[in-house]
Amino acid sequence: MYRIGFSKDIHKLVKGRKLMLAGIHIPFNKGELAHSDGDVIMHAVAEAMLGATTLGDLGTFYPTNDRKYKDIASKEILIDTNKRIHKLKYQIENVDVSVELDKPKLAPYISKMRNNLAKILKVKLDQISIKANTNEGLCVTGKGEAVIAYAIVLLKK
Repeated sequence: MYRIGFSKDIHKLVKGRKLMLAGIHIPFNKGELAHSDGDVIMHAVAEAMLGATTLGDLGTFYPTNDRKYKDIASKEILIDTNKRIHKLKYQIENVDVSVELDKPKLAPYISKMRNNLAKILKVKLDQISIKANTNEGLCVTGKGEAVIAYAIVLLKK
């Protein structure tokens, strides 16, 4: 039995925060404004996993009004989500992520991000795809105001 989950996450970019993508710190003068560390890739992947298993969304398990999750590392969210899907006897077949961000360029970090996601999710590297897209200066990502990640996950029972 196969299940597909899809999710999108967006966070405003502000000065004074670290830019975290797939658990990798990307040197930049802005980072995600969020209740957690704001890692849009990990958030989108985790929520796609939850969606595929009909467990809900991130807010169900990590409400932003709960102080215990303030500044939580998104890695912890993804690890917990992975445990939840394994309890339901699902395993990841593949993860495909697209990130929208004009600056900084992400190409030098894609390999590290893929490796880190594979390690956290306990899957092979060839089960993880991450692509970086620009918006040619258009919309919030093109103007440097936000970062967006889209994730689709295929699970097998």
